[in-house]
Amino acid sequence: MPCYIISYDLDLRGTRNYESLYEGIKSYGTWAHITQSTWAIVTDAPAEAVRDNLLSFIDGNDRLFVVKSGTAAAWRNVICNNEWLKKYL
Repeated sequence: MPCYIISYDLDLRGTRNYESLYEGIKSYGTWAHITQSTWAIVTDAPAEAVRDNLLSFIDGNDRLFVVKSGTAAAWRNVICNNEWLKKYL
């Protein structure tokens, strides 16, 4: 199954609770929280479907980016487990 990288910029000045976005991301089952505003998920759904699903959890002025993972990656000081990234990216 493909791995997708999800990145977002949220307008935290509002009163919206973004826990629902985090739960929406986690609902894909296989996920990792990479940096403060970057996650990875494993799913057969296309990028557009992931985007459309997550749009229901954010405001119109928030930014959302979903991209299928490539073949090379490098990182340092990520939040998630390095082994997860090695396995799924």
